[in-house]
Amino acid sequence: MSSEHTRVVIMAAGKGTRMKSEHAKVMHEIFFAPMLHHVLFSLEPLALLSETVVVTGHQAEQVEASLANFPVSFARQSEQLGTAHAVLAAREFYADFTGTVLIMCGDTPLIRPETLRGMLAKHRSSAVGMTVMTTNMCNPTNYGRIITDTTGGIIRIVEEKDATPAEKIIGEINAGVYCVDGRFLREGLGAVDDKNRQREFYLTDLVAIARGAGVGVSGYSCADSLEVLGVNSRLELAEAHRALQIRRNRQLMQDGVSIFGEETVEIAPDARIGRDTVIARNVLISGNTTVGDACRVGPQVVLHDCRLGEGVSVEAGALLFGCEVAAGTSVAAGTVCRSGLVKADPD
Repeated sequence: MSSEHTRVVIMAAGKGTRMKSEHAKVMHEIFFAPMLHHVLFSLEPLALLSETVVVTGHQAEQVEASLANFPVSFARQSEQLGTAHAVLAAREFYADFTGTVLIMCGDTPLIRPETLRGMLAKHRSSAVGMTVMTTNMCNPTNYGRIITDTTGGIIRIVEEKDATPAEKIIGEINAGVYCVDGRFLREGLGAVDDKNRQREFYLTDLVAIARGAGVGVSGYSCADSLEVLGVNSRLELAEAHRALQIRRNRQLMQDGVSIFGEETVEIAPDARIGRDTVIARNVLISGNTTVGDACRVGPQVVLHDCRLGEGVSVEAGALLFGCEVAAGTSVAAGTVCRSGLVKADPD
């Protein structure tokens, strides 16, 4: 994916009142990292991080400091007056840009790189001015509804609080990811107003503006609605964490690791697990832990920043922090080790 023709704007300025928290919403941690980091992780395989601007606002300093290791730029949204206003805050980033501007939300940590890659490819091949990612939900509450014409073309997006009872039963929703040609983005944002119940400048109004100007709008359907979950509450935070945890465990199982009770096992993204290793229920493996081939990790075990050689057996309830365990070692149940070398038993 060439970064020469794509720039990315990530909206991460909101407070997130439904989180009932003093922290910025995008800084809430799921699966070993703030949710905003997971959005950035999805851009890494596309080589787009250096072409990304993050729009910050609420607790901007803390949010920006957390991204010190990412090669991204920042724009400040001093007042949070809506999504279109957030993108306007980054206008210097795409002021003379004529390629595709990929616009995302900082609270969608489950988005996959392959989904973004597919959307960008469709946008470029369809020669339209704007592409909207959509998905279908059984319960579309709180999401903008996709309004289509008789041919299935997108004519506008209506937000939940502005929707009529008939519109609220529509199951196809706006996923909050957009591809917009830079030239139209600059022109279209100038036509967005705040004549709605929230008195905010909605980015979604770009669809109707585009249609009115004769600019083509297409949709890109994301088959897995969970992938575009917007995290706005503690319940959704837990749901996103579980989804990433299971996604990680299933990838490890495909790579040759046996995991029993996958919903109870947490294995950090940086941890490496060897083939033919068997992991029991209620296990936490975090930090830069390495587990060799053909190991057995019993229930209620915690491993943090550890190195386990091949054929190691760690019995139930062992807690190991910063330990190196030699190949063939059996670690007794209930062992607590806070750094050091655990040698194999002599023959």
